[in-house]
Amino acid sequence: MTALTLRLPDEKHRRLKALAQSRGTPINRLLEEMTTLMLAEFDAETRFNVRASRGASRDEKGLALLQKARGGPA
Repeated sequence: MTALTLRLPDEKHRRLKALAQSRGTPINRLLEEMTTLMLAEFDAETRFNVRASRGASRDEKGLALLQKARGGPA
């Protein structure tokens, strides 16, 4: 595990401390949970962009597959 020094404005620290206390968790755990959510969001966006780039310029084929899936003529 890595230790990280984080510099925050006093007001932001006070608000994070209050948030952590309201959830009954230490600030460290709160920040760990927040970074986990942000990384999961980043990973999902990255996967989406990779898949979107694979389908670039293949609109007609995609629409034909959609029509076929709906039971219409291919």
